[in-house]
Amino acid sequence: MGIFIHLTALAAIPVQYWTQPGGAQVYLVESPAIAMVDVQIDFDAGDRRDPPGQAGLASVMAGMLTKGVRASGSDEAALDENALGEAWADLGAEFDAGADSDRLTFSLRSLTDPELLGKAVALAAREIAEPAFPEAVWQRERERMNAAIRESNTRPATIAARAYVQAVYGTHPYGYEMTEASLARIGVADMRTAHAADVVACRARISMVGAVTRAQADAMATQLLARLPRVPCDSLPPLPVVPEVQPLAGAKEIRIPFDSAQAHVLIGQPGFKRADPDYFALTVGNYILGAGGFVSRLTNEVREKRGLTYGVSSHFSPGLNAGSFTVALQTRPDQALQAVEIVRQVVQNFVANGPTEAELQAARENLIGGFALRIDSNRKLLGNIAGIAWNNLPLDYLDTWTQQVGKVTVADIKAAFARKLQPEKMVTVILGAAP
Repeated sequence: MGIFIHLTALAAIPVQYWTQPGGAQVYLVESPAIAMVDVQIDFDAGDRRDPPGQAGLASVMAGMLTKGVRASGSDEAALDENALGEAWADLGAEFDAGADSDRLTFSLRSLTDPELLGKAVALAAREIAEPAFPEAVWQRERERMNAAIRESNTRPATIAARAYVQAVYGTHPYGYEMTEASLARIGVADMRTAHAADVVACRARISMVGAVTRAQADAMATQLLARLPRVPCDSLPPLPVVPEVQPLAGAKEIRIPFDSAQAHVLIGQPGFKRADPDYFALTVGNYILGAGGFVSRLTNEVREKRGLTYGVSSHFSPGLNAGSFTVALQTRPDQALQAVEIVRQVVQNFVANGPTEAELQAARENLIGGFALRIDSNRKLLGNIAGIAWNNLPLDYLDTWTQQVGKVTVADIKAAFARKLQPEKMVTVILGAAP
């Protein structure tokens, strides 16, 4: 009864969608309660498109996009990073750029007061289309990043993660690592080339949540992209195909000596793409296996029954390509091998037999009961809408999310895990175990 009440109490989230004449796709949820709007603009220009020798190019380009804009026309002077910061502060607005494995993302948050919003959108349009990429700033930023890399390379978690990612992804771009050497091969000319090729108006996916109407949102989208070259997508060469992540040929165990108070353990393999039809079965199943905190099977077996760790979890990281399935934990060095053995047994049993009906019922109730927390702010809602836009999900995806979770059966989970995971072929990285 509790689930039924919760389902019926959730109001629908009407997502409006349209394609602009130039090709940009716009997704909007009107939220008039607060006089504010959040915007996210995504391009298929994330880290997976970095050239092999220039790992980190997308990320450093995104970071440099906010370090200054060049002069434009006769009445718009160049702005350095300090002037940009002051301009955004004067508007009481926020603008940022970043890159992850799949996406290059611009984000804007502003009050919807017409005068402030107009200026914020105009300034954001300059940063999107007319970055300065100042050489001196890049030299400074590269040194700062090199120092951060050197410091990070002393941490056991970094060393373990590097070995794990390389073993899981091999030569796939998801496995590329930004290093001092790769940064040395990146110059501002490379950033300009990548920006010109990747930040193309017709390929933008724009998500908005806030106190704006469809007409206002469309006008904002047009203005945000107005300074980019107006090139029809059908006149452009298609984006290069990124190869699929290859399955592992067999099990591999990597032991890394390290004098550490805690041993670090990572176990996993390539998982699945976000577009996979097994998404909900895998999401619910993994909540039971290792993502549900104290109610997960891994926590029960490794922590509660045996006291081998303070925390153990499993997660999938699906993207445009198959992200990894990973079990992660830390434990005392003298307990590492025992913990690894228990994790392997739990994963193998779960893949072979699936969850119990009681575990499934508890997982569905927890996931459905917590759904409202996924969308309880405009910023969280924007992230969900951007996910719909990026992954071509149905516009009613959020309205039907709890129903999809509620429909998952034990048989669904068992079949989905059997299709995606091969416990006998997983990578195991153990750093800092006792000899």
